[in-house]
Amino acid sequence: MSYCVSRFSTVRRHTFEVNVGGVGVGGSNPIRLQSMTTSDTQDIAATVKQSIALAEVGCEIVRITAPNVSAAKCLREIRAQFSAAGFPHVPLVADIHFLPSAAMEAVEHVEKIRVNPGNYADKKKFAVQEYSDSAYDSELQRLHESFTPLVLRCKALGRAMRIGTNHGSLSDRIMNRYGDTPLGMVESALEFLRIAESHSYKQIILSMKASNPKVMIQAYRLLVQRMAAENMHYPLHLGVTEAGDGEDGRIKSAIGIGSLLLDGLGDTIRVSLTEDSVYEIPVARAIAEKAMTLWSPQAELRTASVDSIDPYHFTKRAIAPLALSDTCLIGPEQPPRVIVRVPSVAALPTAARELASPKLKDTPAEGLLVPVSTAGDLATLCATAAGTPLPISFLALELAPSLTPDILQPLLALSRGRLVLLREFGAFDESKLRAFTTLVRSHGHILACAFSASAATALSPTLRALGEDQLLATLHIDPLTTPSTATAIGQYRALTEALRSAGSKLPVWIRNTAATAVRDENSFLSKLLESSFLTGSLLCDGMGDLVSIETEADVTRSTKLAYNVLQGAGARISKTEFVACPSCGRTLFDLQTTTQRIRAQTGHLKGVKLAIMGCIVNGPGEMADADFGYVGGAPGKINLYVGKNCVQYNIPQAEADARLIALIKEHGKWIDPDPTQS
Repeated sequence: MSYCVSRFSTVRRHTFEVNVGGVGVGGSNPIRLQSMTTSDTQDIAATVKQSIALAEVGCEIVRITAPNVSAAKCLREIRAQFSAAGFPHVPLVADIHFLPSAAMEAVEHVEKIRVNPGNYADKKKFAVQEYSDSAYDSELQRLHESFTPLVLRCKALGRAMRIGTNHGSLSDRIMNRYGDTPLGMVESALEFLRIAESHSYKQIILSMKASNPKVMIQAYRLLVQRMAAENMHYPLHLGVTEAGDGEDGRIKSAIGIGSLLLDGLGDTIRVSLTEDSVYEIPVARAIAEKAMTLWSPQAELRTASVDSIDPYHFTKRAIAPLALSDTCLIGPEQPPRVIVRVPSVAALPTAARELASPKLKDTPAEGLLVPVSTAGDLATLCATAAGTPLPISFLALELAPSLTPDILQPLLALSRGRLVLLREFGAFDESKLRAFTTLVRSHGHILACAFSASAATALSPTLRALGEDQLLATLHIDPLTTPSTATAIGQYRALTEALRSAGSKLPVWIRNTAATAVRDENSFLSKLLESSFLTGSLLCDGMGDLVSIETEADVTRSTKLAYNVLQGAGARISKTEFVACPSCGRTLFDLQTTTQRIRAQTGHLKGVKLAIMGCIVNGPGEMADADFGYVGGAPGKINLYVGKNCVQYNIPQAEADARLIALIKEHGKWIDPDPTQS
């Protein structure tokens, strides 16, 4: 059973509606926007002020941490003052970790309770223990006894609940039986969900959050598949936890949330940024609006569509190796290559100067795509390339339909270096495909074949006959044959499925263009989200060997954005990876300034993963795959981790940065920054 109606079209998943204090989530409701206050909950005035600020920018559900009973008691007055300020219609959610007693107090005052099944009735000690079936059943009975009072009280009061699994806080019981896996995350939630269902309580929303978009995507898919098998149709809360700040935080969030929304999954979202929480809402709104423009009712697509991708386990698509130049290779062990587009042949010298900047040393444009409309353009291009040092490995030419092999033949014979010729082919262009393939092979060049999925299917006998030498594929969106419900993600999936059916392992070039955009808008945020949706989603499914973001005219920004999307999807690491949680009332230091300060000192450590955590709720778990961790242990005190192991306790915060750098050096991961990169 698939996790969605179709992987080729966006069809919204059917769920029942959960009522959160009068705000409907799921069903036919729009995607609801959420965020969280960052103040100490016991500072009632500050928490009310932040709640008002969130509501005023469009936050529809406000979450507040309740780390203990004292904080939970404050929710009564917070709710009263927030309502009196004009927001009785905006529900409040109590965020609970560790203490059932805090949950039992909070449920009396707010419209929704969020519990983390990994630590609601468990303590995480990273203990290794083999559970027998009887011992595991005893643990489940203990959970039933601990969780049942909250379920019954929620049912009696008409409160909603979120069972919110975090990858970083799975219980030792789950870790020992299922491992640190999407399956473990799903089982953790289902244990609690089955307890709630045993009491006929169904006002539940579920989430599967992780800082790694791949893990998060796989966990949500698996959760939906498992629930569907048991005829469960609960709404989903989507989010990438510990996404970080700035461009990186927005990209990670858009990859994880956008991938699922464009598969029709998700009913409420939170973008978790290490910034003031009011800045989360515009990003969440932009993501939601893009997705909702594509959602179609299930009636429009009555048959399920399945492709060959395993959506629950990451596997990189097998491809035929290809040398784009002597130094730039595509292959199973190679990272995706970055191509930048310039608007014209005349813009080539300026682009070359910009791409030669030392600031792009670790994020170089490897290919340059240039539109070529006439034979004169091609002659000028060859002359310019011969006389202008280009800081790239290869040139790609976007050929106009009028440029036939006969016209190109004499000019290509004079060109220096290997060229990639990008050409569109329709379903009836068999002879053209053969002619262009003969042309590139005779001169040692490469043909990038732009197909629609239907054209690739029609040309499959020709593709089989031609083989894979010196060929690659990309998507051509044909408005005449493309279904109105299709997305660019779905069309790329359909294209790779058509290639698989043809027995072809051609590498695939992911092009972000105005034609692939969900909503073609000019803001940089929109371009960032669109590229994260398309490129990030496909990379997380193991597809994509070249990428280009052609909606951004500035070649430097286009290059940087491509690398940031690759990093966000875990496909190519070009700088330090930061796992930084959003601020909340549990945070023991200023996360924003601390993250920015540590980034300034360590952002040049390519391939090093640093976790910056305000408290221990998710910190140790999320740091399991980080190299080093910086975690709030107590007010003014920092604990330092290597992996999931705490190696230095209660360091004064004033000393913590230097001690972190010393720890990185001790483990051989430090290099001095390059002054030309600053």
